[in-house]
Amino acid sequence: MFARKHHFRVFAFIMSAILAFLMTGVITFINTGFDAGFLLRWGRAFVIAWPIALVIVLLLGPHVRTTADRLCTRDS
Repeated sequence: MFARKHHFRVFAFIMSAILAFLMTGVITFINTGFDAGFLLRWGRAFVIAWPIALVIVLLLGPHVRTTADRLCTRDS
């Protein structure tokens, strides 16, 4: 579907969406509880959080991968 060269961008898009979706859901529930307006509040939080998460993953992802590679041995 996508060329291999776009792997990291596709990964960042999907991972940031999953993380933002789950984290905003949990935090919205903890802060406000589950009532009639929960889904609207969650949706608003997600729309704000997802682009921020995507930019963070795109900018910091390569550095995190390098750090993880340095911390993990290749022979274990």
